[in-house]
Order: sequence, then C-alpha cells, then structure tokens
Amino acid sequence: MSARVIFPIGLATALSLMGDATLYVVLPTHFADAGIALGSVGLILSVNRFIRLLTNGPAGWLFDRVADRRLVFLGSLTLGVFATIIYATTSGLEGLFVARLLWGLAWSGIWIGGTAIVLHMAPESERGRWVGIYQMWFFFGSAVGSLLGGALTDAVGYRNGLWIGAGISAMGAVAAALALSAQHTNNHPAGQSTASWRKSIVPDVRGVSSAMWAAVMAQGVNRLAGAGIIGATMGLIVQQSIGPELQWGAWQIGVASITGSLLSARTLLSLVGAPLAGILSDRLRHRWGLLAASLAIGAVGVIALPIPNGNVVILGTIIAALTSGSVQALTTTLVGDLARAHERGKHLALFNIAGDLGSAIGPLVAYALLAVTGLATIYWASAVLMLGVGMWAARNSETRQRR
Repeated sequence: MSARVIFPIGLATALSLMGDATLYVVLPTHFADAGIALGSVGLILSVNRFIRLLTNGPAGWLFDRVADRRLVFLGSLTLGVFATIIYATTSGLEGLFVARLLWGLAWSGIWIGGTAIVLHMAPESERGRWVGIYQMWFFFGSAVGSLLGGALTDAVGYRNGLWIGAGISAMGAVAAALALSAQHTNNHPAGQSTASWRKSIVPDVRGVSSAMWAAVMAQGVNRLAGAGIIGATMGLIVQQSIGPELQWGAWQIGVASITGSLLSARTLLSLVGAPLAGILSDRLRHRWGLLAASLAIGAVGVIALPIPNGNVVILGTIIAALTSGSVQALTTTLVGDLARAHERGKHLALFNIAGDLGSAIGPLVAYALLAVTGLATIYWASAVLMLGVGMWAARNSETRQRR
C-alpha cells in the first residue's frame, strides 16, 4: 500500500475528530455559550456513542455492498463537517442533540469505512503494520483535537473555534477526495438483496466464529476499561492520590489540569502502542499471543491506578495507555484476518458495536457502583474482565495457526 494513500485516509479521519474532541473539552465549561444547561452536558457528549449502536450495522452492511467505497467514506466525512457546523451555529438542546446524532452516523461511516478500505488495500504480510498506522491517526486526531479545540476556544471563542474546527475537518475531507481513486477502494459487493438493510441494524451473528467473538469482546472490554471507566473517573483517581491541588515549586496545579494532562498523555501513549503492536504482530506472526499479553499487562496497569500514590498512578497510566492502543490495533487486524473480504464490513460493525457499547456504559456503570463498591473495586473488576478475555485470546493462540 502506498504511503501517499494511507496518509490522506488517516489524516482525514484524524481531522474529522476536531468538532467532537472540542466539545468534550469545552462544553462542560461553555455550556451557556451552547445554550444548554449543565445537566444536559452528559447527554450531549454520550448520545453520539449510543446512536452508533444502531448505525454501525448499516454502515458495515453498506461497505460490504457498494462497489466504490470511496463515495461512502467521503460522504461520511462531509456529514461530519456538517455536524460540526451545526455545533457552531445552533443554540439549545434540540439542535445540539440532532447534530450529535448526525455525528454518530458520520463516525460510523468514517471509522468502519476507513478501516475497511485499509484492510482491503493492505498486503496480508503487512496488515498489522498498516492497521496500526491507521489506529495511530485516530489517537493523533483525538489528542490534537482536544488540545487545539481548547486553545481555539480560549483564543477566539466557543462558536468561532468550532467554525475553524469545521474548516480543518473539511480540509481533511478534500485531501482524501484528491488522493483516493476508485482503484484504491473498489469492492466486490456481497450478493444480498438491498431489501435486507433493515436487518443490518442488529448484525447477523450466525456463523461468527469463537475466534471472532474473542477479538470482538477484547475490544469491548478494552473500550469499557479505557474510554469508559478510566476516562470518566481519572479526576477521582487524581483527587484521591494528590488532593485538591499539587504544589510544584511556586506553582499550584489543580486537579482538573492534572487530569487533563494525564488523559492527553494516555491518548499520545496509545498512539505509540498501536503501530508498535501492529508491526510486532506482522514480524512475530503471533497476534493472539500478543493480544493475550497486552490484556494481561494492561490489567496490571488498571489495578495500579486506584492506588493512592502519585508515582504509581503515573506508572499505571503509562502501562494502561500503551496496552490499550495495542489491543485496539491487534483486535482490528484480527478482524481482517478472520473475516472473508466481502464480509469485513459486517464483522467490523459487530466489532465497533462492542467498542461503542463498552465506552458508552462505562461511565454509567462506574458512577452507579461508586457509592456501593468504591473506586478500587470497580478497577479490579475491569482488570478481571481483561484477564478473562486475555485467557480466551491465549487459548486461540494455542489452537489457531500462528500469524
């Protein structure tokens, strides 16, 4: 696969995240500028994940059946730009709610479509490497979108910052449109009736192998622990480890600043872990073994996080972030290994539904259990789930051909 092709696909995916990442950073403090109440912030920031539970299936169905995937991918990028423009122009709960639904639909097409195109184009011997690079673009977009979105909001205001974000996302879409051609994205469509699209909302799981389920569940647990529980409770971890603020020389650093720094660091570390795991899996030809090891090491990092010691929290953050990126890259590559070419969209839909469900319910479960079990128990339970799926992966590493 030519670097000049994978580069614009990844760049467009990364830049499409500008509006979404900006909202996560600024909406909790600029809710009045958006015309909503503070109590509605959680709904606006989570509804796009829940709608993807319904849109991932149709997106995967569509990418299995269109001959020119480029058109659907570029259309999804355009819809993402349109959603960001609505963020910048609308005021009130209803408009933002609709915009977030549109973004959820757009991201289903962008992420499943981009992954399907990369899996289609990548040579089998380099599949892990190219999937890892594409995953790297995702983490890069999340990190840069958060930092740049916050800086733009401080510099030019809430709405102007989002307008600039929409322009940046549009530049990515144009770059992808100029670089991609039909020969890069052509497909041999599955021969099913177009009338069956309604059934794709809940993907048909008949014939899904145990190995595929292991890859799907690994990603679900990975997103539950990382994007769901850790992302939602890192502030509590920091608070119990260092108190309301950290004294560093003449500087007093608050919990919010430390939390934001650790979450940004998690994203950047995942950016490193994803391509490294992909390259190693190609060279060692043992993806399942690497997945099992990543989940086991990641579980150790998760267990370390609630220990009330600042140094241990930093170490746990590093371990959990590196392995989270590794798991995401390895499981995505395994979907490409296990699925037949004309059914990759279907399996990617199931894979992303598991990830979105984990990231969506993680905060809800964590805060519902917090008063009952305490923070440490929640993290231990997450680690146990990771170890359980890791054992499943290890079993596959023993029974399947080495990759």
